Amino acid sequence: MQAVTEGDRRKEVRVLLDQIQAHPERDWTAARQRLATLNKLIAGPSRKPPGPQPH
Repeated sequence: MQAVTEGDRRKEVRVLLDQIQAHPERDWTAARQRLATLNKLIAGPSRKPPGPQPH
């Protein structure tokens, strides 16, 4: 099994966007949810401000 890279995710985003643009008459609800997930994964983990450090 191969690891999924950021490049793989970006390719999937491009494919989904191309499909949506080519066929706007279709229901793309699931694809749009997948796009949102992919964009979050590409953006990376959210940065939390550092909290108080234990002594």
